[in-house]
Amino acid sequence: MKRSYGRKAEELKATSLASAMETVEKLEHKLAEFAKTHKHAIQHDPEFRSKFLEMCAPLGVDPLSAQKGFWDNMLGIGEFYVELSVKVAEVCLASRSRNGGIIRVSEVKEILERRGTKFQFANSTSKSIYTEEDIITSIKKLSKLGSGFRTVNVGRVIMIVSVPEELDADHMQVLNYAEETPNGMVRTETLSKALGWDNERSNRALELLLGKGMAWLDTHRGETNYWFPSLWKQTHVDSSKVIMEC
Repeated sequence: MKRSYGRKAEELKATSLASAMETVEKLEHKLAEFAKTHKHAIQHDPEFRSKFLEMCAPLGVDPLSAQKGFWDNMLGIGEFYVELSVKVAEVCLASRSRNGGIIRVSEVKEILERRGTKFQFANSTSKSIYTEEDIITSIKKLSKLGSGFRTVNVGRVIMIVSVPEELDADHMQVLNYAEETPNGMVRTETLSKALGWDNERSNRALELLLGKGMAWLDTHRGETNYWFPSLWKQTHVDSSKVIMEC
């Protein structure tokens, strides 16, 4: 009797698996038809493209694959993200001497737009075919190469880190605090008071960030200030200088 139940269970499992695979194949076919019908919107409308990628994820379909498969031949968005990641990396590396290898996603997008960056993707000459979310996706492709590129949340903003150094919890708390200040400026005493640290702990975290070039030191009238250029509001950035550097 137990063997009979066992065989029946295996039969049901096999039937369920076959049925599930058939359903997935049908959904993939529908997804391909949808992509063909809405190809132009997927290529030129960033919001539509984002929704399309969300549709693909549950089925394990990866249109961003760099391999020349069906999806990339039809849509080309895999190559688009490769191209975007190269351009983003160029901006990050060119600005590293100024910010130590940490920069806002929004600033990268602004620099690319001010430079009038064009893409081969879909033969487009429009600079509005990508969003900050696309830039974040391109960074994920770079991170898979072990390049040190990654995104981190600093307060309410998302930033790109382009150096391999790991930022521990103390460094992130300093950056989060600095992001809340009007000018991205921190003093040891105010930092210690805000985070409940002693001055030694605050100085240790600040000195490491200073050593990595992520902070600038300014001593004025006996006061020591640490400035974080990557966290300056846009009004404090000389955009023309940034463009020239990149």
